Amino acid sequence: MSKPRPAYLPGHYYHFYNRGAHRVSIFREPENYVFVLHKIEKYAKKYQLTLIAYCLMPNHYHFLIRQNGEHRAGLLPQYVFNSYSKAYNKRYEHSGTLFEDNYKTKHILNFAHLLHLCRYIHGNPVKDGLVADPADWIYSNYLEWIGERDGTLFDPEFMRANFTSPAGYREFVLDDLRGRDLPKDIKSYLENL
Repeated sequence: MSKPRPAYLPGHYYHFYNRGAHRVSIFREPENYVFVLHKIEKYAKKYQLTLIAYCLMPNHYHFLIRQNGEHRAGLLPQYVFNSYSKAYNKRYEHSGTLFEDNYKTKHILNFAHLLHLCRYIHGNPVKDGLVADPADWIYSNYLEWIGERDGTLFDPEFMRANFTSPAGYREFVLDDLRGRDLPKDIKSYLENL
């Protein structure tokens, strides 16, 4: 039985996530990521939602969203991935469910949790062994956070209000990763950044 959805309120933050059924890849090629990013941009603008942090991974995704108006934040993963599932099924002649279940959501009420969730999301590709440096994973908005890419799926005011600089945020993320139980070669790489 699925958990009830949280109350969706303007000015509040929500974490959405889901994974592929049987942990299979939901993104098979770069065009898949680009398709989803375009849909995110379209629906975020339409429903007055701001992406604070996001990461699209081969078999799962994370969105941290601020709801700015009355449209509920849950519309973003709903519309993005309904559209994507249809396109995926057609392109790959896939049938059946693409995702493990309906998306999961958590209403973030503690501000410290919000900041730590940002770095958790951005550190995910390192944690999963896809890259040694989160800056090497282009399917998140980490590069916007650290000032290395201009993008529209990012709130620079949120970053500036909570960190002294993009370099300060980068160090916040790397400190967390250095403290994790990661493979030796990745840990060594991070210690030298």
